[in-house]
Amino acid sequence: MLRRFRVLIFASLAAALTSCGGEPENRYPTSSGGTAPAPHTGGIPGIAPPTIYGQSAIVIDANSGKVLYAKNADSVRPVASTQKIITALTVLDAGSLSKTVTIAQSDTQCEPTKLYVRPGETYTRGELTKALMVKSGNDIARALARDVGGSQEGFAALMNRKAASLGMRNSRFVNPNGLPAEGQYSTARDIAIAARTAYRSGTIRSWTNTERYTFQYSSGRTKVLENTNKLLKRVPYCDGMKTGTTNAAGRCLVSTGTYNGRSAISVVLKSNSTHIWNDSERLLRWALESPRR
Repeated sequence: MLRRFRVLIFASLAAALTSCGGEPENRYPTSSGGTAPAPHTGGIPGIAPPTIYGQSAIVIDANSGKVLYAKNADSVRPVASTQKIITALTVLDAGSLSKTVTIAQSDTQCEPTKLYVRPGETYTRGELTKALMVKSGNDIARALARDVGGSQEGFAALMNRKAASLGMRNSRFVNPNGLPAEGQYSTARDIAIAARTAYRSGTIRSWTNTERYTFQYSSGRTKVLENTNKLLKRVPYCDGMKTGTTNAAGRCLVSTGTYNGRSAISVVLKSNSTHIWNDSERLLRWALESPRR
């Protein structure tokens, strides 16, 4: 009788912990669309992180969200095209990727990088968003923003709503492409939050893991698009995610990878051409190849 009473007490305590925010076993999406137990992530790497040049950075475990390394992770700054991760998430929230988008003249009125789509051409949202994440076309971002948000300003409001819903507390977006704009900013920590959400999307991961593909314009002409992320060729297990470059933001890179049952996300902001690739590779390898303690 006493043993039965103890069992009932422990069961009640477990239920109370769950109702107060205790979490069930972590699970993550599988390629078949179901779920499976999340891999064991352990602690932080057992060796010191590399010294990097970038002014802001963060590395997180993609499954647990645990911060493995941070350097000025909450410093507010421009983040260039890395904010296109939020652009892609906002487009995915808007509904079917099969919806047709007709290019308008206003979509083309921006600085390179561009895919030079032409007014009157038609594409699906999926075709444009893949090109956005692989080649980072600013004209593509404007077309998607106008289609989904009704205007650049309307889409920016949706981006900010999405960011807030994810817990990105130090971000404000004014445009969909990351080109310099007054009052537009984010942080390494916030971009990592967005990247972790994007990493859970099999669709986005299939795009960011694409090294190159042939984009077909609606006119019939084609163009081979090379992914702007050089780490895809340098690190065998790297599978994303997004580059960014402006004079104000410097060289920026969000890199992701899965190795030996672990997944990590690295964000480096305000670096330069000399250091961005080496520093990002070193952080990703440190996070995934080092023994955990």
